[in-house]
Amino acid sequence: MDDAVLSLFGHLILQSLMAIGGIYVVVAELQRVVVVENGWMGAEDFASLFALAQAAPGPNTIFVALVGWRMAGLWVGALAVVVFVLPSFILSVLLARGWSRWADQRWFGLLRKGLVPVTVGLLASSAALLTQTASVTPVAMCVTGGAAALSLRTRLPPLAILALAAILGAAGLV
Repeated sequence: MDDAVLSLFGHLILQSLMAIGGIYVVVAELQRVVVVENGWMGAEDFASLFALAQAAPGPNTIFVALVGWRMAGLWVGALAVVVFVLPSFILSVLLARGWSRWADQRWFGLLRKGLVPVTVGLLASSAALLTQTASVTPVAMCVTGGAAALSLRTRLPPLAILALAAILGAAGLV
């Protein structure tokens, strides 16, 4: 395995432990590592893989598999998922064992409350980064804003909103 793949796996282990709110909260950090810091792929490729992962059925961690696959092939993609999921799974098992013992402890309550703003901040950072990457023209900004508004105001599934944006793109409007 080359150094880039080992470096990716090292970052995925660390990000796994930060992914308290799911894959969304580490997207900005993953983009920084993969696109900005190391140049393993471009920002548009990264955003496209994220959109593909959102459109695909199944868990959102498929995004990590797509990043690994894009960097070094199918086996690296499969290993990337294992590397990303395993540390947080182990941490979850350990916390589940201690949850009932620590539930009445003041420090544990403060820890749980403290993780909320951390998760919201990481999520907002990821949303801002993906919006910035996708909104390269004024029309694209409007499509991104419209997609966000539809997502917040309606019960349309994300795939339907993505399909509407794709139709606008296919029509040459974006």
